[in-house]
Amino acid sequence: MSCDRRVISLRFNQDQGCFSCCMESGIRIYNLEPLVEKSHYDTEMVGSVSQCEMLFRTNILAIVSGGARPKMPDNILHLYDDSKKKVFMEIKFSSSIRAVRLRRDKIVVALLNKIHVFSILYPTQELFSLETRDNYKGLCEVSPLASAQKEVLIFPGHKLGSVQIVDISNTEQGISSAPVYIAAHKNELACLALNQQGTKIATASCQGTLIRVWDTSSRNLLQELRRGSDAATVYCINFSRDSDYLCCSSDKGTVHIFAIKQTNLNKRMAMSNVGILGKYGESQWGLAHFTVSAECACLCAFGPQNSVYALCLDGTAHKYVFSSEGICNMEVFDVFLDVDDDDDEF
Repeated sequence: MSCDRRVISLRFNQDQGCFSCCMESGIRIYNLEPLVEKSHYDTEMVGSVSQCEMLFRTNILAIVSGGARPKMPDNILHLYDDSKKKVFMEIKFSSSIRAVRLRRDKIVVALLNKIHVFSILYPTQELFSLETRDNYKGLCEVSPLASAQKEVLIFPGHKLGSVQIVDISNTEQGISSAPVYIAAHKNELACLALNQQGTKIATASCQGTLIRVWDTSSRNLLQELRRGSDAATVYCINFSRDSDYLCCSSDKGTVHIFAIKQTNLNKRMAMSNVGILGKYGESQWGLAHFTVSAECACLCAFGPQNSVYALCLDGTAHKYVFSSEGICNMEVFDVFLDVDDDDDEF
């Protein structure tokens, strides 16, 4: 792959129906059903870009420069209006931006050890900020829907392996209330996910063998799901839109699918082995899985009708359909970097 075609990062939008592709040669925006390119921003417009967060399917993009030919330092957030083809707001921070998350009413920016929350209507107006432990991966997620049962922001807490939960429905409360934590893992967090309803959190540590699912209100552990027995780097965790399923991807090149609602669908070890192996023998293993290239990172998310997408940094897109019996079949394989442009609005 040429340098200009090198993919730096990929990110699904909030409903997982589109994704942004940040490259040395700019940004591309894709629709998933069908897989078509919807917008293209070259280096003359935006430079090389390390992060791009969409706001659902609106014309608003949050962009952070990076790569070999950045237009701006990586401590400046650009809010870009696709309809006007220009940046309409810049927000400068004291250090490099690790992650950006958008809701229709708020902007969340993660730095190495601080989280900033702004009003999207008045981007220069900071609602509040919170100190964090060193967060090199920029781990943070926010419930995307205004109609969500709970409007929460999650990120690594100060204690190793913990998750902090902040209620963002009341920004004053977010400042004054005592911090709410989940002691999720004994090791450093590697990946976080939040369902659309804001009621469930999924966590994985740098060990990468277990994924734990938590209730945001009670902070109780709901499920412990086993990705595998060998240590792995977990790249991505995502809930289905109805929270019935969860998927994850790792550097083992395998995408695992777990049942969250009907846990009896998940595979378990034969009963004869359970007593000997203890907690390991009691683990819930995936309902289904499929394999992509282990040589490059990939993101995974659910599509319609029990389908799962895997998008890889090598430019490949995989779509599999799974059944409640655990059968998983490929439906689509494509190279999204070679997909033709589509001039329709996204």
